[in-house]
Formats: sequence, structure tokens, C-alpha cells
Amino acid sequence: MSTLTRPRIGITMRIELESDRFYLSRHYSEAVEAAGGAPVHIPLIPNPEFIRNVVENVDGILLPGSDSDVDPLRYGHDPHPKLGHVHPIKDETDLLVLREAEERAMPLFAICFGMQVLNVSRGGTLIQDIASQWPDAIKHEQGTPRDRHSHKVRVIEDSLMGRLAGSDQAPVNSHHHQAMEKVGRELVATAWSPDGLVEAVEDPRADRFVVGVQWHPELGWERDEFARALFETFVSEARRFAERGSREPIADAAVQ
Repeated sequence: MSTLTRPRIGITMRIELESDRFYLSRHYSEAVEAAGGAPVHIPLIPNPEFIRNVVENVDGILLPGSDSDVDPLRYGHDPHPKLGHVHPIKDETDLLVLREAEERAMPLFAICFGMQVLNVSRGGTLIQDIASQWPDAIKHEQGTPRDRHSHKVRVIEDSLMGRLAGSDQAPVNSHHHQAMEKVGRELVATAWSPDGLVEAVEDPRADRFVVGVQWHPELGWERDEFARALFETFVSEARRFAERGSREPIADAAVQ
């Protein structure tokens, strides 16, 4: 892919509160680069003008996982006793990025926490702790090795997930204690874990690419064809977006 211009992929970072550091796992950037993209790290500075300027200068957005949970007050729920750490600066930055990406119909790939905050941004809700709130749940926090496939997901064959998986099921890893509850506006579920939890969503509108997955395709993509296909498809969509040459907001693009 060296002869092609690499689309710029904005990736929001994490924050380590103890040391006041922004950081990001290497695997997200490496997967984007291998798929032909140019990773651009977005620091957690929830200033709308700053975020607008950053998003205006990228071609796609990757919302990665996080070691924090989305604040349940953002979807109208009280905090469950098993709620994890909440990082307001992470929530606020990702939500601002989502708003700008939505206004521009910019390609978006959301992973784990990223899918959860995408869902919340569109009026959806979350299960705050799977083990204590979801009957007959399987183990969704597999531990190490992190790239090991720990369960399969059932996939709608007539969906992007199904086409990329090449089947009605696919093996995935699992590193989350929260999950989607009510699916938000302009999102449809396209994959489920064996215990019935939503594992992937897609935006059905024809003018944009928006995909969220609950597992971590950035782990083990070198050996996982499905994971690699997700990144390659996303980067290809970002390249097409760049070739169209306009990152200006679309007047009626916002989800209502």
C-alpha cells in the first residue's frame, strides 16, 4: 500500500490518573498502520474548538478501549456497586469527537469502551456489570493471553460483520465487564455472544461507515483474518472519505 496516500486516523488516548499521563496501547496504532493508515493520537483535551480542529484534519476516527467505564449519569442510571473507575475527561473527549465525526459522516471504528460510548452518545444504555446483572453470563474478562480467542460470536450473515467474517459465527477475545443494554439511535446489532449480549453494531445509513465491536481486534490481527479485515475495511473507507475531499459538517447529519 506504499504507493497510496495513507488516510489519517485519529485515535483518542487514555489517561493514567496517578501520573497525569496520556497514553495508548501500541496495538491500535500498529493495526491501523499495517492496514495502510497513518495513526494520529488525540489527547484527552475536551475543548470543543480543539476537537473540531483535530477532526477537521483526519479522515477517520478510531475509538479504542479504556480502563474506565462511561459515567452512568450520562445515560440516566445510578451507579451500580460494581461500576469501575469513571474518567470524565475521557468521556467528554470521546463524546466531542463522536459529535464532530457524526456531523461530517466520517468513518468510525469503535472498540470495546469505544462501542459503549458510541452507544451512549446515541441515547443507548449500558449494563454496568455483566457478572452481577446478566443471568447465565459467560466469562467476558478472559485475562492473559489477551489475544486468545475465548468465545464465539453469532453474526448476521447479511451484514458487514457477516461478510467480513465469511460465516454466521466467528471466534473473538473478550476483555470487558460492561455491555450494551438498550441499543442507541441509528445503530443495529449484528453480533451476539453465546449468552445473548450484543457484541457488534453497525449504522444502517448508506452515507457513512460506523462499526462498533465489543472484542479487541487490535490484539492478534497478524493471525486473525477477521480482525485484519475489520481494520483494512475501515482504513479503506477512510481513504475514500479523504478522496472525496470535504471534511465540512453536513447540515442535517446529526443523530436526533
